[in-house]
Amino acid sequence: MNLHVVIGFGPAGAATARLLAERGHSVRVVTRSGRSPEPGIEHVALDAADSERLSEAVRGAAALYSCAAPPYHRWASEWPPLASSLCAAAEDTGAVLVMLGNLYGYGPVNGHGPMTEELPLAATGPKGRVRAAVWEQARKLHEQGRIKAVEVRASDFFGPVVTDGGHLAARVVPRLLRGKAVSTLGNPDAPHSWSYLPDVAAALVEVAGEERAWGRAWHVPTEPALSVRDMVGRLADQAGTGPVAVRGLPPAVLGVASVFSPLIRELKEIRYQFDRPFVIDASAYEAAFAVRATPVAEQVKATVDWWRERLATTR
Repeated sequence: MNLHVVIGFGPAGAATARLLAERGHSVRVVTRSGRSPEPGIEHVALDAADSERLSEAVRGAAALYSCAAPPYHRWASEWPPLASSLCAAAEDTGAVLVMLGNLYGYGPVNGHGPMTEELPLAATGPKGRVRAAVWEQARKLHEQGRIKAVEVRASDFFGPVVTDGGHLAARVVPRLLRGKAVSTLGNPDAPHSWSYLPDVAAALVEVAGEERAWGRAWHVPTEPALSVRDMVGRLADQAGTGPVAVRGLPPAVLGVASVFSPLIRELKEIRYQFDRPFVIDASAYEAAFAVRATPVAEQVKATVDWWRERLATTR
């Protein structure tokens, strides 16, 4: 039984920690506020940007999973010290650093087919640049032999426990369960890759134990891209609520909303991900490792079931 340390207990961190515990590992979760322990999981309260305290919490661990992120509007200021602390803890303890990444670092990919890991990290926006820099820092340290690092890049999360941060979550599923129209960022008919949260956790855990995975980035195994309209239709069919209207939010509406919402303001940088095809290729991962994407029908059923239970218990 090995010790594994997970930073953050949002949807991805919680799914990763619980999967590790299910597999018999000793799991320590680090968050600012801490939580009550649960079977197989110890919760520790500390600021992961404090490298000395983080190293103490990681000592003796086989792997350190970076599943936390600063508030969206503070990425540029808070990601660099957090990333430096994670790298310092990995170097100090010898734990492999498993980083949960996203696709922001590629930037807009006009005229390109499905995104592969070979694409340059050419983002021009501040959030894309900072996420690219986080990985480049770890990659260089890995190449210097100072740490062991790997990044797993996911597209937008989908599935149970994905709520406010998901584009097919709190702003969509409760409405379609009532048969009401839903609104979406960008073009609702553009193909888009959706990474199922349990598949994200499974990929993180798998690469942690595969030395041949280290030193590079991998895309999470993800089902073929489907548009927002297609996904909403499948969710509504599963829910039995009948077809619901899907509308793209006009730029003017987004402009007004951004005056009042910091989140909407920040989303303007990544609007390109939703107004054109945004598709990933995970064939490199699938050729090398065992995790495969959960069939979309199973994803949809689990998501509808979870939301129904959640809404029933919060009424």
